[in-house]
Amino acid sequence: MRTFIISLLSVFILGGCQKKQNENIDPDSIFNLQSSWEKPDGTKIKLEELKGKVLTMVMIYTSCKTACPRLTADMKDIESKVGKQNSDELQYVLVSIDPEHDTPERMRAFIKNNKLEGKQWVFLRGSEEDTRELANVLAVKYKKITPMDFSHSNIISVFSKSGVLAYQKEGLNIDINTTVDKIKEQIK
Repeated sequence: MRTFIISLLSVFILGGCQKKQNENIDPDSIFNLQSSWEKPDGTKIKLEELKGKVLTMVMIYTSCKTACPRLTADMKDIESKVGKQNSDELQYVLVSIDPEHDTPERMRAFIKNNKLEGKQWVFLRGSEEDTRELANVLAVKYKKITPMDFSHSNIISVFSKSGVLAYQKEGLNIDINTTVDKIKEQIK
């Protein structure tokens, strides 16, 4: 009986701590998602661990030969135009829509081949369920059309330091200056 009471108290205490932790998060924040993500080095993180940084996020997959290389180039151009000042306040996030094939090894190769090797870059993969949930939050639609190919939206999203969506850009080869301006506004 004593063990049961201690267990029950632990649940209430832990539940209370969890509630207090989330009370400081805006209800519209991406940091409310409880999904777990794997980085190229195999470590796991939650999106909330990126809190305090302006996030520029895109969903891609490594074997893509059409839109994803352009989206990756846009992300690099955005980083270049934003500049290196305040780099500790910025995170450029690539999220795989193909977690089955985008293994940590493939993510590392993609990072190296695309020269995305600074601490401001992070590549994430999650479960199919978590990937679908994040895609829905970002309004990114994707569908597997062959075993290794997807049809998908081409959206770059900018989030405030508190994880609230500040801006989205859809399309390829679109002027990125507005995206850069929105990122700089969020840094201030």
